[in-house]
Amino acid sequence: MFALWSCTRRPVSCTKVWVSLLTLAALRTSAIPNNEVNLLDSRSVVDDLGWIAYPKNGWEEIGEVDENYSPIHTYQVCKVMEHNQNNWLQTNWILTEGAQRVFVELKFTLRDCNSLPGGLGTCKETFNIFYFESNEKQERVIRESDYVKIDTIAADESFTELDLGDRVMKLNTEVRDLGPLTKKGFYLAFQDVGACIALVSVRVFYKKCPAVVKNLALFPDTITGSDSSQLLEVSGICVNMSVAEDLPRMHCSAEGEWLVPIGKCMCQPGYEEQNGTCQGGSVHMYVCVCLCVTAQNRCD
Repeated sequence: MFALWSCTRRPVSCTKVWVSLLTLAALRTSAIPNNEVNLLDSRSVVDDLGWIAYPKNGWEEIGEVDENYSPIHTYQVCKVMEHNQNNWLQTNWILTEGAQRVFVELKFTLRDCNSLPGGLGTCKETFNIFYFESNEKQERVIRESDYVKIDTIAADESFTELDLGDRVMKLNTEVRDLGPLTKKGFYLAFQDVGACIALVSVRVFYKKCPAVVKNLALFPDTITGSDSSQLLEVSGICVNMSVAEDLPRMHCSAEGEWLVPIGKCMCQPGYEEQNGTCQGGSVHMYVCVCLCVTAQNRCD
């Protein structure tokens, strides 16, 4: 089960309406591409996420399980009937692992303000995302001035009371990138200013060019650069029993793809290329059959 929010005219805050999670498959941890490395995936965290909310009566964690009893960590806030909302949610400290550019993937639902009776003057349909860099874990106090804004997030699809009645959840996915990062880690923070939001999952990852053998040269795992258009030139190492004919190089793109191979390695004499390696060649025996002419003491 999963919590969505419904509001009426009478209460100041919203009440939770429990709805079957019809799109549960979209929330399960799935295999990620081999050029992405997760730094955080809230769907795969078994224990408490360790995030903090300020004020404490703002964002609320809703812990549920799927049909396999795997936990689903969801944060929700819905103070659409109240003025001057400023609710913050801070993640735990996230190590960059040396990445200078990281991506944040958000899955969330958001309530349509037009479907809320009496909330049009105070209801919002966006929320903000920020980050704060540091070289070590900081005191768990949210100081707004420390944070750099990444973007304002809006929903492509918002849900209404009719969706609740039809047991439909409209799940939005948004991806943003941040960088260049210069410190060992960072915090993310989500600011609500009066929307009705369920933050279903947060995934933070960076991209790399996976290790590969090309033209008999091994190119190692390479983290992409800090700029979206940057190409990193990487030198390859010739595989065993091969030598460089021309220095092997390739370029790692910002999207984690190897581009523009230059140069190559060649197998040493007596070895031949097989599936990106140099294997010992077959020993060929040649037999010379001579016809001897005895009188002339020679062979033809």
